Amino acid sequence: MSASAARLTVLSSLGEIEREAWDACANPGWNSEAPFGADTGSFFNDLRGNADSKTEHNGSVSERPAYNPFISHDFLRCLEEAGSAVGRTGWQGRHLVLDDADGRPEAIVPCYQKTHSMGEYVFDHGWADAFERAGGSYYPKLQVSVPFTPVTGRRLLVRPDAGTSAKATLAAGLGELCRRIGASSVHATFLEDEDAAILGGAGFLPRVDQQFQFDNPGYRDFQDFLDALSSGKRKTIRRERRDALAGGLEVEILTGKAIDEAAWDAFFAFYTDTGARKWGRPYLNRRFFSLLGEAMADRVLLIFAKRGRERIAGALNLIGSDALYGRYWGTLEEVPFLHFEICYHQAVEWAIAHGLPRVEAGAQGEHKLARGYRPVITRSAHWIADRNFRTAVADYLQRERAAVEAEHEILDEHTPFKAEPPAR
Repeated sequence: MSASAARLTVLSSLGEIEREAWDACANPGWNSEAPFGADTGSFFNDLRGNADSKTEHNGSVSERPAYNPFISHDFLRCLEEAGSAVGRTGWQGRHLVLDDADGRPEAIVPCYQKTHSMGEYVFDHGWADAFERAGGSYYPKLQVSVPFTPVTGRRLLVRPDAGTSAKATLAAGLGELCRRIGASSVHATFLEDEDAAILGGAGFLPRVDQQFQFDNPGYRDFQDFLDALSSGKRKTIRRERRDALAGGLEVEILTGKAIDEAAWDAFFAFYTDTGARKWGRPYLNRRFFSLLGEAMADRVLLIFAKRGRERIAGALNLIGSDALYGRYWGTLEEVPFLHFEICYHQAVEWAIAHGLPRVEAGAQGEHKLARGYRPVITRSAHWIADRNFRTAVADYLQRERAAVEAEHEILDEHTPFKAEPPAR
């Protein structure tokens, strides 16, 4: 390893690094302590674009990256302290940290040693099966990601004043870590374009997929958004919203201190019901949601459907500086169109009202297209240690990329808009 790479250390727990040091790399320029709310000052004003988007380091001024709640020390520590992302569940921390000359962390990679491929949303089960049938051991592998979270974001986390080679050093360090622990591969998922390019330069194989996201070019309100749709789609959404809340259902929206343990109890019942029906055993336990409420309630948006005093369905969202992220949904009653109302329409309406440019509603779901969500390419990068297996995976990925990009073009031609919305 080079002298620069030799300064890399590996952390097995978020508890081994100070919160401020992690967040200085993950979300530089943001006050992670500031609460969210129309009457609570700086963080809300930053989201609305009223605060300076630049940050100063050692006399130089640079653009501040968007605040992403999922890569924050708080969120990852909640996963760890709850026992959801730890060694016994197959998510052993192997976080790479690059220190500067003064011994301060200047670059970080959130990384996990995995003994399975669950909770990643970029599926490599076929790769694991093929490698093991050929006599190899696919596990352990390294996973650069936010556990259980199919949200694009930064993965090579650097302080704004870090050297230009810091990200390249992290990328090289991942390959070295893979070799030292005897892992088969490294998988970095839901990457921003810059990180994908840097990893590609380090020999990682590119992979693409797609999600559906709502883009807000500056709508005045939900009606303004509806006016941008074709007549048929506009009528469909109006009917869905009316029918979803028929029979006396009401919507309740909570964030910050308004989220109490009773709200988490209700939501956890919805979450576990959905998890049991979709994948058998939910990844997150009840303790995780209490920890999330203690650490990040002002970054959380809960949307409930209520009949009288009883909450019958709900959706969990997290709030970033440029996006509202829909994560989990569940219901104890089957009500037509209620899923669309609570997860999609309410999220869009809230994002528009609060000036957020985007709503990300999670993985998959072509049904989102008719509700104003557009197809967006997502990226991952994969480093394969075995040369022969790497060649086979590279050939597969080339054909897969062509298929995904062709499908993306087709879907993009079938958005419900009358014309392209104006630039934001």
